[in-house]
Amino acid sequence: MDNYNVLVVDDEKEIRDAIEIYLKNEGITVIKARDGIEAIEKLNEHTIHLIILDVMMPRLDGITTTFKIREKQNIPIIILSAKSENTDKILGLQVGADDYVTKPFNSMELVARVKSQLRRYVNLGTYEGIKKVIDLNGLTLDQSAKEVAVHGEVVKLTATEYKIVELLMVNAGRVFSINEIYERVWNEPGYNAENTVAVHIRKIREKIEIDPKNPRYLKVVWGIGYKMEK
Repeated sequence: MDNYNVLVVDDEKEIRDAIEIYLKNEGITVIKARDGIEAIEKLNEHTIHLIILDVMMPRLDGITTTFKIREKQNIPIIILSAKSENTDKILGLQVGADDYVTKPFNSMELVARVKSQLRRYVNLGTYEGIKKVIDLNGLTLDQSAKEVAVHGEVVKLTATEYKIVELLMVNAGRVFSINEIYERVWNEPGYNAENTVAVHIRKIREKIEIDPKNPRYLKVVWGIGYKMEK
């Protein structure tokens, strides 16, 4: 993977350096930061295609940093969590992270997740043989601009949220199971994917629905999965 810049944010130098070695072997340029404040500074100085972000850091933690980044940018963010509990993972996804890896992590798994996120981010909207603009009663998807709008008002989606919306809108009316959504969007087996998908669906509804608890567009089909209403 050439010409991609990944920002690695961790207060432990050994971890920053180790990730740099793994990614450099894949032809990826690594930019490093020690905490969230330094990460935001690096974002303003460089073109970044993906961020690997530790949760527990001094000055500005990973969750707060993710929240601040999401106010302006939809760069893919992979959260690093030292805890095995779901709390950090779910909280990270809720504020806009696209994926998570639990420490201690397997280097091959981390590299695979980075590659997967980079592919999705760079290739969003590259379905062949479909319309570039899809309109579902006021909800529009512009695949060329990679934008989703509700009655003309553009909504800010993360890269993963966009991919889910694109999948469902391109196949409007079709019901996708949770595992199928995970496999199609994350490009990996959908085992135990329910929490991850549910968090993203909830965030999408908060952004595209007037009343997220009574959705007009993104419908649940109980016991089966989700669909985008035609």
